[in-house]
Amino acid sequence: MEHPYAITLDVGTSLANHTGSWRTKRPVYVDRLPPCNAACPAGENIQAWLFRAESGDYEAAWRKLTENNPLPAIMGRVCYHPCQGACNRGEVDEAVGINSVERFLGDEALKQGWGFDKPETESGKRVLIVGAGPSGLSAAYHLRRLGHQVTIKEAGPLPGGMMRFGIPKYRLPREIIDGEVKRITDMGVAIEYGVKVDDIAETMREGRFDAAFLAVGAHIAKRAYIPAGAAARVLDAVSVLHSMEDGEKPMLGRRVVVYGGGNTALDVARTAKRLGAEEAVIVYRRTRDKMPAHDFELEEALQEGVLVKWLSTIRNVEEGEITVERMELDASGFPQPTGEIETLATDSVVLALGQDVDLSLLDNVPGLEIDKGVVKVGPNMMTGAPGIFAGGDMVPSERTVTVAVGHGKKAARHIDAWLRGETYEPAEKHELASFDKLNTWYYDDAPRTIQPVLADVRRTSTFEEVVGGLDETNALYEARRCLSCGNCFECDNCYGVCPDNSVIKLGPGNRFKFNYDYCKGCGVCAAECPCGAIQMVPEAI
Repeated sequence: MEHPYAITLDVGTSLANHTGSWRTKRPVYVDRLPPCNAACPAGENIQAWLFRAESGDYEAAWRKLTENNPLPAIMGRVCYHPCQGACNRGEVDEAVGINSVERFLGDEALKQGWGFDKPETESGKRVLIVGAGPSGLSAAYHLRRLGHQVTIKEAGPLPGGMMRFGIPKYRLPREIIDGEVKRITDMGVAIEYGVKVDDIAETMREGRFDAAFLAVGAHIAKRAYIPAGAAARVLDAVSVLHSMEDGEKPMLGRRVVVYGGGNTALDVARTAKRLGAEEAVIVYRRTRDKMPAHDFELEEALQEGVLVKWLSTIRNVEEGEITVERMELDASGFPQPTGEIETLATDSVVLALGQDVDLSLLDNVPGLEIDKGVVKVGPNMMTGAPGIFAGGDMVPSERTVTVAVGHGKKAARHIDAWLRGETYEPAEKHELASFDKLNTWYYDDAPRTIQPVLADVRRTSTFEEVVGGLDETNALYEARRCLSCGNCFECDNCYGVCPDNSVIKLGPGNRFKFNYDYCKGCGVCAAECPCGAIQMVPEAI
């Protein structure tokens, strides 16, 4: 028999909780972890900065964002936004365009000249960072905020690492890199260019550094044995992309073949088209669904006329042509040769088979371990050598800008603690705000804003940026699509629906509290909370 005080909402949910003096459950306000935050490799508090952006306070949103990531204009262009793949809004209509709003905030900061505050106090400690790529820049920023003196030694002539020398300008304009790096150096971070560190231990002794963070990028192209004639023109992808920054553009010819299936292979093929190639063909030994490159980048390449030969491998390279063998998948899905041969005319072949890191600076460092081309680190990002930390491409991980930025932040926190003779313990994470904890029937369909794209006819004749940014109107709209999963945004629903007036408003920004002297535990507040920020818990006995 149903309890006489049971409440049944029009959504068909029975909320019998033994109300009145029989109350066995009480409502409590909770903070749950938004899935976007949980999925971000850089550890951004995405929901918090979206909340500020949706009110139009863009500077406050940018400052909240840069508490974790100092490179939002860069990240808004090159991050593969796993946050959007996890976004609960995708179950309603489409995921929030988090990446596009981040880019808008980053661009707005550059436009308005917003800068970072210098630390109020100095620690007196000196930290060496090797490499001015995303991981090194991130670590430098966070360490400087904590009051440490930071020096970055960069082997190249300019900052950015593989962001500059591995990502083409049509994806990441160089003025964006320069603008965000300048903001970091304005804090007091020193960058020494053209300085290759050959011996990390000796460099630390000479510079009287108290700790070091190794953030050398993967600049060495992997090679594969392919029989080639003496006159065959075979290049590597890293050299091709790197030469685009030297002012001496590579001579690839009218017909270019790229061997590989990653994002770098796509970047080289698209670059070849922009350099005047009539044909740019990618040869890849697997099928499209196995291609490691991101699907949206492949679609952009196909739109620009790049061709792909699936299930194919290069057997031989001669002057003016290559021999390709068709593959087929076996029962386990692994490609096997078929003996079917095809000849393709080509002026150059570019190998895009991955990259390695130059680890020679670590020779003879006691306690430091290297395994399969990367440095072994502990949970605190420290190597086996005390005071020497590592991150980014140098350690076992996914090699993306976002992961590298996250490594820099994580390492900075552990370095700071180590310098103070302490151990950094990250805060415990809240329960995930999964979709089943939300009441999304409050929200109308509001499809995601589509970013503008450069016309196809202009893409292959220019290195102009292909994907454009949102304007203020669209960015505001997109930010307001956020469901605030798991965290109260003071919609007043609980206050309005409580039949016992047991919900007390604490004022703007302070949320609410329950007066349990009046609360019967009916659960209406929890059922009506759109973001799942109220939980019914057993009554203490």
